[in-house]
Amino acid sequence: MDATDQMRDKTMESTTLTPERTEDTDLAGAIDRILDKGLVINADITVDVAGVELLGIKIRAALASFETAAKYGLEFPSGTNFETAAWKETMIEKEECPQCGKRVEREELLNFACPWCGWESAKAKKRKKAGVKVEVQ
Repeated sequence: MDATDQMRDKTMESTTLTPERTEDTDLAGAIDRILDKGLVINADITVDVAGVELLGIKIRAALASFETAAKYGLEFPSGTNFETAAWKETMIEKEECPQCGKRVEREELLNFACPWCGWESAKAKKRKKAGVKVEVQ
């Protein structure tokens, strides 16, 4: 085995892919990701017998949380009451706190601190240092 073969073998060893699991590998984590990102299924099904189409079905299904669906502008069933407190809460933009992972209102997280763990953004620290007061509407 010459030096080139040894170098190639070393390179192959270092680039070997190994599967890694993240924290959310259980069913609850998978469902949470699907609801957070959304899942759309489009299917066209046809049944032909001897070249004659007997049945044609088009299916479009979406699976997402109300928050995700609203963000992408999906239509909701007629009669949906958009004036409920839960719906209004969904319409508030939220971000995930980088420290604790909880979802917090975006303006509060950027301008003040996370109410759960106390994490402060650079913007909030800068304003605090300058003594600027910010009011959230």
